Amino acid sequence: MNAPHHQPLGQLLITHGVITDDQLRIALHEQSRSNLALGKLLVQLGFVTEAALRDALSESLGKQGVDLARAIADPDALAQVPEELAKRHRLLPLRWDAEARRLTVAIADTDDIVALDKLRSILPEETQVDTLLAGENEIAHAIDQYYGFELSIDGILTEIETGEIDYRSLAASDQYDQPIVRLIDALMADGVKRDASDIHFEPEASFLRIRYRIDGLLRQIRVLHKSYWSAMAVRIKVMAGLNIAETRAPQDGRISLNVRGRPVDFRVSSQPTIHGENVVLRILDRQKGIVPLDRLGLGDSQLEMLKLMIARPEGIILFTGPTGSGKTTTLYSILNHINSEGINIMTLEDPVEYPMPMIRQTSVSEATKLDFANGIRSMMRQDPDVILVGEIRDEETAEMAFRASMTGHQVYATLHTNSAIGVIPRLFDIGILPDIMAGNIIGVVAQRLVRKLCPHCRRQRAPEPYELKLLGVSSERPVHSLYEAVGCPACEQQGYKGRMAIMELMRMDADIDELIARRATYREVRNAARAKGFRTLAEDGIRRVMEGQTTLEELARVVDLTERMFSAEL
Repeated sequence: MNAPHHQPLGQLLITHGVITDDQLRIALHEQSRSNLALGKLLVQLGFVTEAALRDALSESLGKQGVDLARAIADPDALAQVPEELAKRHRLLPLRWDAEARRLTVAIADTDDIVALDKLRSILPEETQVDTLLAGENEIAHAIDQYYGFELSIDGILTEIETGEIDYRSLAASDQYDQPIVRLIDALMADGVKRDASDIHFEPEASFLRIRYRIDGLLRQIRVLHKSYWSAMAVRIKVMAGLNIAETRAPQDGRISLNVRGRPVDFRVSSQPTIHGENVVLRILDRQKGIVPLDRLGLGDSQLEMLKLMIARPEGIILFTGPTGSGKTTTLYSILNHINSEGINIMTLEDPVEYPMPMIRQTSVSEATKLDFANGIRSMMRQDPDVILVGEIRDEETAEMAFRASMTGHQVYATLHTNSAIGVIPRLFDIGILPDIMAGNIIGVVAQRLVRKLCPHCRRQRAPEPYELKLLGVSSERPVHSLYEAVGCPACEQQGYKGRMAIMELMRMDADIDELIARRATYREVRNAARAKGFRTLAEDGIRRVMEGQTTLEELARVVDLTERMFSAEL
């Protein structure tokens, strides 16, 4: 790797503290005798590793680098580039987006015009090529791995069934000739490609079930012979840094990989069961984790209300909903929206899911006795402007969060309740005094995720009479048709593709604060909120149904419509 930069490579590496003046002199002397590139010589002499050389060049030149030892190439991308061309021009295809006609490649010299022109000449017209900086030897090793072995899940399974597995070699990370290693890589890459949020490895008495959670629902992907699981579990544990000898106690770990040309983290959890270890991989795709605020799918009035809540400089904003309802995505969207050099944002999470620039993020840890309450105390001494508390679980954490909100800080926190208005009795139950709550809560956001209808195959149909009543349709606002799920290849015959949030937002004001201060009933608070424009989750979901974005059946899966259904039947 050479640096097309005004500063010579040697001085660049000295500036970054990678090599010394003496090492540079030795390398230059050797270069005068061999005419090899300086970067290659420094690696050969052992003065610098390819990874350190790559990272220094990446930072200096503003080029994104990639560690191919922790990357998984997309078989679709490899199919676009012949092995001979990849070897000749020292490049490795990592990701292929057929729809956008975009190919991501790792290359030793991101400014090698000859290589990039040759690559474009064999690709479909108007294909955009994105480059990532990688070491020359790293690329050569990866080319031998990927082009020399079967990469498809079906092909790997066939190889396993017809060959023998050396279980002793699975603990070594470079044993790519073992099909089990490639099988785990292929399943992880396939999960990311299909937008799964979790991968479940579930051992039964005589077989292993593999399921992906896609759009909130588990979907069975493969069923394998039970004999494969021990080797697969060892491989996952090695990648996650877990104890491979421990099979009777739960373990947690993390895997960081570059999948399809972008960084993806996998949170690994193992749980002993009667049939063996159950392993779940939570996929944390940084590229998909942070959504711009105006793309959350909020209605105009909802977005305006949320921005008004964010604009208030001090107080606490609470987010509620069950696990997997998208609270983290919404919170990160808000933090990304307000993030700037002028404010200090600090978070306390369990664990940190998506690293963000300029934000100080901390994971709670039992080992260091850092819980949410102690973490807030510590952060208060770090001069924060905005504090995110991952979850309010007890009275002590709640008191510290409210104390932070009363001392001039803007606080975001999550709380488990079924509705926005349900936050108030829940805080009473935890032990927060109404005098402390009144005036310090900016607002509450409750949300759920519903699946979106596939735009390619959704079909119109006439609504049933009870559905019209359920939708609250009058003769003045007729609804002639609704949409229903069908299924096509684009949505894998599911009828739905992707998810969206439905929300209810309750912004606090003096009237509601007064009701809280005198411990008003749930009904009183709800009536006061509705008089100010508050709309429930069910009403927001029905708006999406009438707009043709989802179905009543899907809405009923995540939101209680029984009260409205009972009214409709009457």
